[in-house]
Amino acid sequence: MDTIEVSVLTGFLGSGKTTLLNRLLKDPTVRDTAVIINEFGDVAIDHLLVEQSSDGVIELSDGCLCCSIRGELIDTLADLVDRVQTGRIAALSRIVIETTGLADPAPVLQAVMGHPVLSDNLRLDGVIVTVDAANAMTTLDQHEEAVKQVAVADRLVLTKTELAEASTLQTLMDRLAALNPGAPVLRADASASELFHCGLYDPSTKSLDVQRWLRDEDLQSQRHNHHHHDVNRHDDRIRAFSLTHDRPVSPDTLEMFIDLLRSTHGERLLRLKGIVGLSDAPDRPVAIHGVQSVFHPPARLPAWPVGADRLTRLVVITRDIEEAYVRDLFNAFVGRPATDRPDRAALEENPLAVPGHKF
Repeated sequence: MDTIEVSVLTGFLGSGKTTLLNRLLKDPTVRDTAVIINEFGDVAIDHLLVEQSSDGVIELSDGCLCCSIRGELIDTLADLVDRVQTGRIAALSRIVIETTGLADPAPVLQAVMGHPVLSDNLRLDGVIVTVDAANAMTTLDQHEEAVKQVAVADRLVLTKTELAEASTLQTLMDRLAALNPGAPVLRADASASELFHCGLYDPSTKSLDVQRWLRDEDLQSQRHNHHHHDVNRHDDRIRAFSLTHDRPVSPDTLEMFIDLLRSTHGERLLRLKGIVGLSDAPDRPVAIHGVQSVFHPPARLPAWPVGADRLTRLVVITRDIEEAYVRDLFNAFVGRPATDRPDRAALEENPLAVPGHKF
């Protein structure tokens, strides 16, 4: 069975997730898609239902499937994969998981990436986040969940733009760019092709697109240009930046860097993804992707994408972790000078907490 792409659709309460999902389900390109709705209360897709079978799998009029949540998300995903593998339902190309508006998306991503069996059959494509243009500024000020949703997004979808003043809309756009400069901001009428295929591998072209996946060219400059320090905002806790290296990295070095970062700061490591050139096979880089302390098994690529500069790139999104700490830690592992050298007393007291410690 080919791996099934998984897209997570989230966004704060009332931001238009279900409206967007209903529209996407009518798109013929979204056939062979299963939808898992992890939402409280009724979900307004009744007009799409054709019949509901006794096993909880609902067939939709456009050929999609909707699997009602029965227990834990992992159990539901595993059951869905088993149905495909045993031929009880037709092959799927995608699973869309719509979360509750108050959800932290991290556990959903971890369910896909961290399970030893599921990770062999499912591939996380991306996180789509709806943003209510009329109310988002207040929501972001008052609810940290909304800020975290925006920070981990691969696609941001602006809804209710007709209700927002032009000045408010521009202020919101600046704020979104500061929180997550790597995510494109799309309008509510965006097509399925614009919203999906966020991953490194594009099944429609059978090619690898590092630039599209990482979108890190101006990450640091955009962050500095747009971010305004405000201690009353949750935004100030979020940092997005990129790390690069122009020489192959040993597999052990990469493993130790990731293990140390996730073991000491896992809950604050919102996302880390990248492409890394390894010394054991310089012509075959690996793609890595992690959410907090859970990482998808590294995927060895057949070759560097055509035209790529063979530069290791890591995009890092953190909460309450200083960029300098992560950068110095990475520099220490790859053998580059750190910006600050620790003194011996501090190092002996707590070596894991000292930025720039060389292991």
